[in-house]
Amino acid sequence: MNIQEKKIIETIDSLTDDMIEFAIRLVAEPSTLGHETCAVTVMKKELDRMGFSTSLVPLDRGKLAGHPGFAPVPWSLENRNNLIGILPAESAGGNSALFNGHLDVVSAGNPDFWTRDPFSPTVIDGWLYGRGSGDMKSGIAAMVYGSYAVKKAGFGLCAPLTIEGVIEEECSGNGAIACLAEGYDAKAVLIPEPFGPTILTDQLGVLWFKIKLSGRPAHVQKASSGINAIEKCYTLIDSLRHLEVRLNESDIPAAYTGMEHPINLNIGVIEGGDWPSTVPSEAQFHARLSFFPEMSYERICSLIEKNIRLAAGKDPWLRDNPPVVEFYGFRSEGHSLSRDLPAFKVLDDCHRSLTKEEAKSYVSTCTTDLRAFHRFGSGQPTCYGPVAENIHGIDERVHLESVINVARAYALFIARWCRLAD
Repeated sequence: MNIQEKKIIETIDSLTDDMIEFAIRLVAEPSTLGHETCAVTVMKKELDRMGFSTSLVPLDRGKLAGHPGFAPVPWSLENRNNLIGILPAESAGGNSALFNGHLDVVSAGNPDFWTRDPFSPTVIDGWLYGRGSGDMKSGIAAMVYGSYAVKKAGFGLCAPLTIEGVIEEECSGNGAIACLAEGYDAKAVLIPEPFGPTILTDQLGVLWFKIKLSGRPAHVQKASSGINAIEKCYTLIDSLRHLEVRLNESDIPAAYTGMEHPINLNIGVIEGGDWPSTVPSEAQFHARLSFFPEMSYERICSLIEKNIRLAAGKDPWLRDNPPVVEFYGFRSEGHSLSRDLPAFKVLDDCHRSLTKEEAKSYVSTCTTDLRAFHRFGSGQPTCYGPVAENIHGIDERVHLESVINVARAYALFIARWCRLAD
C-alpha cells in the first residue's frame, strides 16, 4: 500500500467504534417487509451527517410495471423508498463504483426461540447478535464507513461513488430495479452479503410461487364425505420434491458439479381451513425453488406447472378441480461470471494487500441483488462481505472484526478503482 492508502486504512481504524455503533442502530430497527422506513431513516441521517448527497427512490408500481426486471407482488408499494447517497467525482480518469446493501430483513419468527430479543442488538465475544446483523446491516455499515473514510482522510475521487440502501431484496429485488430504472448504475458494483471475504462468481436463479386448492367441506362426523384441501397439498408437495430431485441431477453447470444438493425447494407457508371440526374446503401453500443459471425463468415456471398438472391428473378430485399455480415475488435468473473481470481483479488485489492471500471464489446456492445489476446494469457486479452465522435463523450473528476488514477492503477498492483525485 502507498502512503495515501495507509492513511485511508488508518482513518477506518479510527472510525471502527462509530461503524459498529451505526450497525447496532440499524439492527435495532425491525425493518421487515412493509416496515423498512425506520432503517431507511437511520441510514439517511448517517449519510447526511457524512456529507453525502442523498435522495429517495420510491417503489412506484406505475413506473416499474413495464420494466423487465420488475417482480409483481401482492402487497402495497405505497410510501416505501430506497435510499441513494452520492460522492461526486472531483476529477476525471477513474471508474465509477456503486455499493448496494439491503435494509429489509426477514421475520425473526417467535422471539421466545432466541437467546435474547432479536431487535435488541448485543455484542458478545466479538460477535454482534440480532436479526439482520449479518444479512446485511453490518455489511451496510462497512460499505458506508469504507466510503466515508476516503472522504474523511481528505481525498476526492476521479469517478462518482454511489451508495444504495435498498428494500425488497429478500422477496422481489424491486428495490434495486427501482434504483437502476432511475439511472443509478456504475462500472463496478459491490454488495457486502455475508458470504465472507470472497468473490462471488456464480449464483442460482430463484422464484416464488403459491398453489391454491379447493376441497369439499363436511362435518367431521362424516369426514369421509368431504375432501380435505389441506391433505391434498401433500400430493402436490411430494410431486414438487420429485422435481427438485430431477433438477439436482440434470444439466449441472461446471461451477456446481460435486456440490451436494445445490437446488432447493422450500415450502415456506401453508394456509387452510377455518374450523377444527370442519373438513377444510380451501388451502394454499407458498414455495421457493432455485434453478441453475442456464435455465430461464419461463422454463422453470413451465416445469412447475407441468409437474402440478401431471400430479393433479393422477388424483380424481384434483383432476376435476385443478390447483391454481400463481407466480409472484422472486423471478430471478442465475448467472456465472469470470474471475478475470477487471473489477474482480482489483478487488482481489485489495484483499491480497490486507491478507497476503488471494480471495477465494464463492458459488452461491441462493440469489442476491446481483441479479438486477447483471441483467439490467452495465457494470461488473460481485459480493464481498463479512462473516455471519444463522442468517434467517435463530440467534443470527456477525463477526465484527470481519466487518472492519470489509470496510478496509472497500476503501482500498475505492482508492484503486475510482482513483484518488490530486
